Amino acid sequence: MPPTSSDPDQTAPTTPDVPETPLSETPQEFEVKPRTDGKRIDAYLASRYVDYSRSVMQRIIDAGAVEVNGRAVRASYKIRAGDQVKLWLPPLHDTTPTAEDIPIEVVFEDEHLTVVNKPADMVTHPSRGNWGGTLVNAIQHHYDKLSTVAGEERPGIVHRLDRDTTGLIVVVKDDLAHRRLALQFEHRTVHKEYLALVYGIPERDSDYIERPIGYHPIIRERMAVREIADGGREAVTFYEILERFQGYALVRCKPATGRTHQIRVHMASIGHPIVADRAYSGRSRLTLADLEVPGADPDALASGLIDRQALHAHTLRFAHPMTEQPVELSAPLPPDMARTLEALRTHRIPTAPPKRSR
Repeated sequence: MPPTSSDPDQTAPTTPDVPETPLSETPQEFEVKPRTDGKRIDAYLASRYVDYSRSVMQRIIDAGAVEVNGRAVRASYKIRAGDQVKLWLPPLHDTTPTAEDIPIEVVFEDEHLTVVNKPADMVTHPSRGNWGGTLVNAIQHHYDKLSTVAGEERPGIVHRLDRDTTGLIVVVKDDLAHRRLALQFEHRTVHKEYLALVYGIPERDSDYIERPIGYHPIIRERMAVREIADGGREAVTFYEILERFQGYALVRCKPATGRTHQIRVHMASIGHPIVADRAYSGRSRLTLADLEVPGADPDALASGLIDRQALHAHTLRFAHPMTEQPVELSAPLPPDMARTLEALRTHRIPTAPPKRSR
């Protein structure tokens, strides 16, 4: 039987993902298949019930709410083919977003849509672990009417930007405009340009990166270059070098497809990850000390230039979904990227492209 709410030690743990509430009276039951034999039960359950993170599953197991063959188990238990698993899950967080008084920078607006310059450290829409402080929470405060095509969790949202990617994102106010604009994204007629600072200087002045992208085989929060047979999906990114520095480059990236983390994964795959991209470069910030500035004050050397991936959605071009008139917008570099670019221009002397032999 499930843990009861009368015993505080038997209720669901308090986590950002699952509120503190009694576990379900009705258990989930299944038999382990041979292909999953040998996996840790916490990892397996998190992959089977994707709305619950592995850490949440571990706490559910610790609460005695997971039984294998009639007995409670530890999170480290290795499942075997034929095991009979029974578990009691807490209800999920209420995913209906609420309005929050968060300022937004509007770049363009009419009766059908708004284009916003999204800041860093803002998730596009609520999701597990990020129920508040998102762009959706902000736009709900500023607009009474938003499209419902993407569902109640994502009002007005027709495309996304990563949490720490800044720049232009479209918010749609009515369903017809949403459907028409979504078709443009589907048919790849929306033109998007990003500016990125990368480590190193790519060998070619410009090039296409055509490598399929899928979920990372081990780290579920990341993506990776994967073969189509292994779950990868077609992904194409065009890049061109705009400025060269000693050990760094400013590049313009134009994704032809819209895979999660596409530019970040593609640039890392050719050996030039985006500056301060903690997921794909292994480094989470850039300081003056990293630029080896001679004679600088120690405090100045330690000060950070940028502490998130140096990627900015700079230009957006599409046909207005209702009037069919061309819309072209751009957003200036945010202060942290502008500051970093200026530091590179000052302390990492710009270099000319190499001469090509005829």
